Amino acid sequence: MRLSAVSTILLACLTISGCAARGEREAAQAAPPSKELTGSITKTSRVVPSVEIGETVSRVERQQALAVAMPTNLRPESLMPSDQSGDDDAPVPLQRPLAMLSPSNPVPRALRQQPMQIYSHRFRDAKPINFGTSTSPRKLAVHGVDVSRWQGEIDWDTLRTQGANFVYIKATDGGDHIDPMFKKNWRAAQQAGLKHGAYHFFYWCRTAGEQADWFIRNVPREAGALPPVIDVEWNGESSCKRRPSREQVLAKMQVFMDKLEKHYGQRPIVYTAPDFYRDNLSGELLNYPFWLRAVAQHPSKVYPGRKWLFWQYSGSGVSHGVEGKIDLNAFHGSEQDWHNWVASSVH
Repeated sequence: MRLSAVSTILLACLTISGCAARGEREAAQAAPPSKELTGSITKTSRVVPSVEIGETVSRVERQQALAVAMPTNLRPESLMPSDQSGDDDAPVPLQRPLAMLSPSNPVPRALRQQPMQIYSHRFRDAKPINFGTSTSPRKLAVHGVDVSRWQGEIDWDTLRTQGANFVYIKATDGGDHIDPMFKKNWRAAQQAGLKHGAYHFFYWCRTAGEQADWFIRNVPREAGALPPVIDVEWNGESSCKRRPSREQVLAKMQVFMDKLEKHYGQRPIVYTAPDFYRDNLSGELLNYPFWLRAVAQHPSKVYPGRKWLFWQYSGSGVSHGVEGKIDLNAFHGSEQDWHNWVASSVH
């Protein structure tokens, strides 16, 4: 009788315990998901470039390709997201644990930072200038071009082997105009492996904020892209004849450049011509890189005392891959200087 009572009590306890455990499981299943994130995943406010500019491959295809291409000898910690990684909507290898998340840019950082091949200068000039033996642009190791709609269809692979190691592409001007060839040129230059960036022609009859917003709206924030350029000059052919004072010019430029630097994380480059420089920029903006137009004399004579990054030395270049004339430019430094600058200026 006693054994039966004990058994009955034990059976009742086991039944109650089982019900309680099942109740806890059901409650856990019904509870909303936790809002906690792992320490390696953070939200970001970075803007994802429009797919119209970037790749059109599906997310799943990119994930699969990355999973296949992922080296197997990498340590897990080398695959954790970097503090300087890009967009948080990046492809992740399929069938990988959370600790093996790749950086936001699917190309391994080590590969992206490998120096690219530098092609020697093979351009011709329809109107050659003798800059002097010691100051000839041919003495510079890294040459490039800038293009717009006026170059039409471009054979980018051929242009690159002719000596175009970088290209700046006309993107926007004012607050409502985009170069009709910009998107096509941007994609094609990227596919050809050229270091590429975009420039904006500044319009003195629109506010600087409007123009910065327009540029940001149309130029993607892309890993590996060169810093953006603000093109400031007096244009007699423009419908805007306004010529603000030096103080107004500098104030408007600063607003534009500050907005671009905040958005792209890169200090903009200032492109200018001799007359505009003389009127507004001599002795100013010493902490900004300059790209100087000087097609008749060396920049040291046209812009005395000004440090410069790029020199536009011809507007009458001739190259296989482009019909008609093209602007020719050179980087101020050696090949190693170029690689160092790229490594420090692109993301």
